[in-house]
Amino acid sequence: MTFEVLLGLHVLAVIAWMSGLLYLPRLYVYHTRAAVGSETDETFKTMEAKLLRMIMNPAMIATAVLAVVLVWYDAGGRFDWAFLMTPWLAIKIAGGLLLIAWHHYLSVARKAFAAGRRVRSERFWRATNEAPFAIAAIMILAVTTKIGG
Repeated sequence: MTFEVLLGLHVLAVIAWMSGLLYLPRLYVYHTRAAVGSETDETFKTMEAKLLRMIMNPAMIATAVLAVVLVWYDAGGRFDWAFLMTPWLAIKIAGGLLLIAWHHYLSVARKAFAAGRRVRSERFWRATNEAPFAIAAIMILAVTTKIGG
């Protein structure tokens, strides 16, 4: 039962994190339209900072910690290199690292917005908005089908 509880908590953390990874770029789409220093600009700054600090960062940490615990548990209480390199788990690990990198990029972009800089265009944010979903879909299919496992 412990594994199932940990898995459930992991899924909940992933849902919270993914929500932020999908919503924050959407906020950036609209934030690029706001005049620097305007009331709308300040509102977006507050929304983006709170989303990252109160939802996304804790959810990312919980997702990563629970993922490591689940891998350890699934591997019989040890970290076995052969298990870590099974194709489905390697895909999941690579996807997780990509999502962490994207999270970091979004965080850097938030700091640019907060400083009044618009480093990327509205078009860029629209184009990249769904990237985390595509990565997550590949990860989920790798895990549920246990590709190569």
